[in-house]
Amino acid sequence: MSNQVFVFDTTLRDGTQGEGVSFTAEDKIKIARKLDELGVHYIEGGNPGSNKKDIEFFERAKNLKLRAKVTAFGSTRRKDTIAEHDVNLNRIMESEVSTAALVGKSWDYQVTTALQTTLEENLAMIYDSFRYLKHKGMETIYDAEHFFDGFKRNPEYAIAAIRKAEEAGADWIVLCDTNGGSLPGEIAEIVAHVRTLVHTPLGLHPHNDCDLAVANTMAAVQAGVRQVQGTINGYGERCGNVNLCSLVPNLQLKLGYECFSDEQLALLTGSARFVSEIANVHMPVNQPYVGAAAFAHKGGIHVSAIMKDPKTYEHIAPELVGNKQRILVSELSGQSNIIVKAQEMKLNINLESSETRLIMNKIKDLEHQGYQFEGADASLELLLREGSGEIEEMFTLESFKVLVEKASSNGVKSEAIVKLKVRGQTVYMAAEGNGPVNALDRALRKALHQFYPQIEQMHMSDYKVRVLDEKDATAAKVRVLVESSGFGSTWSTVGVSGNVIEASWNALVDSIRYALIGRASASHLNNKLNQDRGLVNH
Repeated sequence: MSNQVFVFDTTLRDGTQGEGVSFTAEDKIKIARKLDELGVHYIEGGNPGSNKKDIEFFERAKNLKLRAKVTAFGSTRRKDTIAEHDVNLNRIMESEVSTAALVGKSWDYQVTTALQTTLEENLAMIYDSFRYLKHKGMETIYDAEHFFDGFKRNPEYAIAAIRKAEEAGADWIVLCDTNGGSLPGEIAEIVAHVRTLVHTPLGLHPHNDCDLAVANTMAAVQAGVRQVQGTINGYGERCGNVNLCSLVPNLQLKLGYECFSDEQLALLTGSARFVSEIANVHMPVNQPYVGAAAFAHKGGIHVSAIMKDPKTYEHIAPELVGNKQRILVSELSGQSNIIVKAQEMKLNINLESSETRLIMNKIKDLEHQGYQFEGADASLELLLREGSGEIEEMFTLESFKVLVEKASSNGVKSEAIVKLKVRGQTVYMAAEGNGPVNALDRALRKALHQFYPQIEQMHMSDYKVRVLDEKDATAAKVRVLVESSGFGSTWSTVGVSGNVIEASWNALVDSIRYALIGRASASHLNNKLNQDRGLVNH
């Protein structure tokens, strides 16, 4: 049997069933292009008969010229009708896609309870639907809904359902663990049995309700499945679908199956984060393979070891999936952490020097005050660069004032006034915002814009406040973490104070300083602008 495993991505359809996930037609086009670059074999765009967004997507997808097969989703014909008159099946035909995935019942309980029809009529619905689409020349995929639950309770009927699809010419039979309640051993045993009964290639569509979707799919592939249906970052209804960002590298790097080329696999982390940004859903930092902490090291002993050989604490080279090693600096850090972070920034810091010890002591003192640099790499980098005497002060604060006004019949108004010293000039600026931190952010940006116009290219993408000493109630010290994006990068900064406005200011200032003098420098910006204008050759 071939080692090729075909990847069927349903982020644009089943992924949008997840709470908080919604895509516009334009979002779907952007994600489809990214998935095609990644190398997925099938991109399920949605149901062309269900809503205007999906109709628009399929219309625009005709001109995308993707290597992946754009796939339309639908269900078997309605009961007591004929396939040729079924509106949804005909809309699939009108979408002009080459491939259709039809869901049909394979559990007798679902047939009588959900569809409220006879077992015989359901089998006819399956056969007629696939016969019709195959007669029109389409590649067809049967998503056998609730197959594993149905097989466990009435195996004869579950097998009869998939055999009807096979008889009608279905190109794939995909066994669905729709409720996500099966275990890896059950999946492997049932798949192996089904392989002896049908000749059509098998796929798997698992859900993650027991946190076993990846394990279940790996077991199914080892038992003979050759198509896997899942989503980027595991988006999907309830607990989600199988996470392709974990599944594909497990299949390819651990088990030796062929999913993507090596070059495509190296795009995995960037693709996962791209989809996360479009969905406006933050990725867990500890997400395997593609998370920011997937190859992060904090303990000094660990860091000392990976400096000698990364394999001491990394199961793969992070570059294989487009990720990178990160060294975290905290109160648990040893000198090795400082040295590695400095090397990443091309700073010359000597282990034996007094400067290194001073930086180490300052970091530990700040952590004692409540700072947390493991989640704020940009603030840490600024601290290290300052310690090495590399940073020139770009602006200094003389004062800021924040006013919050609440009238009895109106909403709350916030205004901030900042006074800065920039390049020898004193600058006053005021701005309003939908809250005190937003007003302060706007005033700071307006004050700096005339000196650093590239500041327009960055924006705050997340803002978190953590109370450090709950027992002190409203007098407690807080830690503010700000995530910013721009210049093709994302970075995080931190501020700590007994006053939430001051803590926010400190994090905002670090964020802007890092954007202007860190990785997102003015030269980076100029290159990006030139690329956008077509002035840089690729």
